[in-house]
Amino acid sequence: MQASEHKDTSGVTRAARLSVAPMMDWTDRHCRFLHRQLSRHTLLYTEMVTAPALVHGDVARHLDYDPAEHPVALQLGGSDPKELAAATQIANDWGYDEVNLNVGCPSDRVQSGCFGAVLMKQPQLVADCVAEMQAVCRAEVTVKCRIGVDDQDPAEVLPAFLETVAAAGVQRFTIHARKAWLQGLSPKENREIPPLDYDLVLDMKRAFPQLHISINGGIGSLDQAEALLEQGLDGVMIGRAAYHAPAEILAEADARVFGSGDAGDAFAAVEAMRPYIARHLEAGGRLHSITRHMLGLFAGRPGARGWRRVLSEGAHRPGVGLDLLDRALAELNPAVRTA
Repeated sequence: MQASEHKDTSGVTRAARLSVAPMMDWTDRHCRFLHRQLSRHTLLYTEMVTAPALVHGDVARHLDYDPAEHPVALQLGGSDPKELAAATQIANDWGYDEVNLNVGCPSDRVQSGCFGAVLMKQPQLVADCVAEMQAVCRAEVTVKCRIGVDDQDPAEVLPAFLETVAAAGVQRFTIHARKAWLQGLSPKENREIPPLDYDLVLDMKRAFPQLHISINGGIGSLDQAEALLEQGLDGVMIGRAAYHAPAEILAEADARVFGSGDAGDAFAAVEAMRPYIARHLEAGGRLHSITRHMLGLFAGRPGARGWRRVLSEGAHRPGVGLDLLDRALAELNPAVRTA
């Protein structure tokens, strides 16, 4: 029996109403553990892991995570159907809730490997890749893509791309509502310069009502996410805003997006991180590896600058421990701490 026959996707599909984007060098396991302290339901993504890195590299380093991170999705990069299938089989034992294929990253490294956004030019290859992945995957296989690349006309290529890949069995897509310019723009510029086209993504939901379509790109608040959901989209993926101000985006997500009725709290999140940090330090880890993801936890609140300063200046020093966290917390306005 194929792995695809065992899938129960209802839980992860619900979680995909709101997700935190996969971001290289940012959404590692420590970042995801922090985000989970703020929202129980939001879907979290790993950084992109290339298929060759899993097939030929240190599997545990790339795939290990804390069970508390569920629901959590693994994002893979690659363009060889057999190699992606092999990587997916390796990932099965880690129990991710979803395996996502990256068809959106515009970096030079990705282009040279013939994966990421450049695959928008080869929808049949993407279909072949996901078909091979689905044949062995115990979780749902999904795709994150752009609306097009370079001189493509998104209104023509995006529906054709979705139709081709959906025919291979993919039912859930996350669409970054910008083109990717593979020549002339850096990865950072590709996140900011090409204009956003939310209307086209909304058109895709109307054209493919049977597909679960999430939107990504330029979404900076929970209010904006709710407005997009109200327009008929199935999900919203937030990237940099969720990283730089995690409490602002995630603390009210369970109540507002998922209707769970409870809200997270930045101070409670810090307390929940203590035993996690202690275990990391006891295992020989560095405080900075975790606290670098916590710098924006109190963004916009009194004392936030002092919090960031204490952690930024001290967390990389050898031997520093949880006492630094206490010193950083002391920078915050006591009235806010008890609010």
